[in-house]
Amino acid sequence: MTVTRATISEAAARIAPFIRRTPVMDITLPGIENPVCLKLELFQHTGSFKPRGAFTNLVGMKIPGAGVAAASGGNHGAAVAYAASVLGIKARIFVPVISSPAKVARIAGYGATIVQEGANYQAALALCEDFVRESGAVNIHAYDMETTLAGQGTLGRELEEQAPGLDRVLVAVGGGGLIGGIAAWYQAKSKIIGVEPQTCNCLHAALAAGSTVTIKPSGLATDSLGASAAGSLMFPIAQKFIDHVALVTDEDIRNAQRWLWSHAQIVAEPGGATALAALLSGSYRPAKGERVGVIVCGANTPLSAFNELFTTA
Repeated sequence: MTVTRATISEAAARIAPFIRRTPVMDITLPGIENPVCLKLELFQHTGSFKPRGAFTNLVGMKIPGAGVAAASGGNHGAAVAYAASVLGIKARIFVPVISSPAKVARIAGYGATIVQEGANYQAALALCEDFVRESGAVNIHAYDMETTLAGQGTLGRELEEQAPGLDRVLVAVGGGGLIGGIAAWYQAKSKIIGVEPQTCNCLHAALAAGSTVTIKPSGLATDSLGASAAGSLMFPIAQKFIDHVALVTDEDIRNAQRWLWSHAQIVAEPGGATALAALLSGSYRPAKGERVGVIVCGANTPLSAFNELFTTA
């Protein structure tokens, strides 16, 4: 299997009974000529785009007695746990100690077994891979699987149906599953712009180096965008179809979270607000007449942390 428009369309048909068609909304931003189209994927089941990839992997899969396993900063784990609960599959989710308590609680709420160990995502992934080797469970990777990429690509397919003719689509980047799938769908029809925090910049670093490199992620959005390296399967897609990666600061991301609440009453987690942060901060400036789409990809943030945005502003 390779990730193509055909495989993405096949994935969309397969998962249609299990996912929501999330809405789009036009917003007006100062200094930007045309309305910006927000794709509100944070309203997907489990509060992020991740169920698209999870269901693409699990629907129709032959599952061994040990079930499935996944490593995650939180959102992928919740999606796999949710999909497994819907389909009657046993799931074990490995999360690092930095994972948000809200995300860990969401995973537990879907009935999965949780193993919370390791300092970061890569450590949790190593533990997950050890378990898979020992148990025979199926590993559902958060981003470095063709089925995952095809599933996430269904978001791009849906957005093109809802907002045809976008010139640019801005997408936050962790390991690259979402932006890889979206770029595989749009190809050259729209330019895809990645957005990363300055301290979680694995794709920016890889594109500069011409190959995947390992970084030490840190900062506000680490639990959702804190991959140590871009996925090996998505990287050739990125080299071919991603225009460039814009970088934003943690404060840019906080400001985008504040903007979404103040202007649209939307609660977004840091990773979910990162793509919009590029526009608000000027890290990406649309050309005159450009029609821009922005993926708001996640909502899972503790209310206590969200409230701090307004008490410390």
